[in-house]
Amino acid sequence: MISESDKALFRSVIENSTPINKDKATFQEPTKKKAFKAYTYITHGSLSGSDIISYARNGVSPKIIKKMKQGNISRVPTLDLHGQTTIKACQSLSEFMHYHQHQQFIHIIHGKGYNSDQGNSILKSQVVSFLRQHPDVLAFNSCPPKDGGTGAVFTLLKQN
Repeated sequence: MISESDKALFRSVIENSTPINKDKATFQEPTKKKAFKAYTYITHGSLSGSDIISYARNGVSPKIIKKMKQGNISRVPTLDLHGQTTIKACQSLSEFMHYHQHQQFIHIIHGKGYNSDQGNSILKSQVVSFLRQHPDVLAFNSCPPKDGGTGAVFTLLKQN
């Protein structure tokens, strides 16, 4: 039971308040940056399909890197780039990362490049180049075998 003094206190606090007009309330979407377009293309692959990829900017927690290496990431958006040209892959990456810019992690499958010339994966090398150029990428690492192994990367994005 609420005492009379508590009721009086409550009434005195809300006495001068103005109710919110629910019909005029507006929801503001989180701001979205423009899609990243300032990337360059590579002309030849420098990474083999079995090369382990690892990159982190200064200040990224070793715990986060370990989490990515072990694949301890759940419900992460995934982009599969198999069969795409480097130009199409960069466009897909740009659009995908723009759409998922408020996610902490994304999963990118680039394949191992077994059909590439001279045993080096052009697409894998292009993905690494793109991610290193992107201003919102803090870290990326090859996935554990269950998530694609050296044919995929988990990517840590800057939270805005």
